[in-house]
Amino acid sequence: MDHFRNIGLIGRLGSKAVIDTLKQLMKFLDDRGLNVILDQKIAEVMPGHGRQTCKQKMMGEICDLAIVVGGDGSLLGAARSLAMSNIPVLGVNRGNLGFLTDISPQDIEERVGEVLDGQYSVDTRFLLDVSIRRKGESVGELVALNDCVLHPGKATRMIQFELYIEGQFVYTQRSDGLIVSTPTGSTAYALSAGGPIMHPKLDALVLVPMFPHTLSSRPIVVNGNSELKLVISEENSTYPTISCDGQTDFSLTPGDVITIRKKSHKLRLLHPRDYNFYETCREKLGWSSKPGQ
Repeated sequence: MDHFRNIGLIGRLGSKAVIDTLKQLMKFLDDRGLNVILDQKIAEVMPGHGRQTCKQKMMGEICDLAIVVGGDGSLLGAARSLAMSNIPVLGVNRGNLGFLTDISPQDIEERVGEVLDGQYSVDTRFLLDVSIRRKGESVGELVALNDCVLHPGKATRMIQFELYIEGQFVYTQRSDGLIVSTPTGSTAYALSAGGPIMHPKLDALVLVPMFPHTLSSRPIVVNGNSELKLVISEENSTYPTISCDGQTDFSLTPGDVITIRKKSHKLRLLHPRDYNFYETCREKLGWSSKPGQ
């Protein structure tokens, strides 16, 4: 069991509800005699907080636990910053679905208290390293927890690319792009595009074509340790984009080579002890709903 003494708080900007929850958390943690450290960005919109602050990337060096208040997008951003430090991350949902931020605001003191008392489960999630090479030279490095998506960018035209898995040629495809998703991201954009739901403990990647020109193109599930390579065809007249978690983008040119592989560092995501992935799916995806409900 981890012993949590220094607690880092990260919050989504632009939300009064998030600020209210952070203030509630700060008082709750104070009452337990714990040291609270605020993310520098959220601290700027909380005048008079009187707390130590630090940049998000440094939080993993000085904190024992990071609590993210916001939606899944907030946790995705924090995960990319904190995965290298191995700090455990706990999510409080102030967004929409909340697959990753699974503590409800009304249960915050009870649930966070349980975690601080050692009553939690640890969920290890792997991330992806995405590197872009142009004419043999490295021009970009990105990181993703959910997915990396090759898409046309601002254009509305199909793009052509080649896919290689572990050095083996798979296909040349004309489509609106390709989603490469981890199990974490399988309930996000990849699901909307027709991909399968994967249990978070699976060591696998799913490749989901986006509106392919051939109807026989279907999602492919491969080993999580596979190295993927996408080669942007020289025949493209447009400049596509590669996006990670829908938050970081990189503009590509014809001939660019994108390599995608598992990151060596993993995210330690904490859940309440009674966390159940299938229950989350039932709740968030409406599996239990009936007509008229």
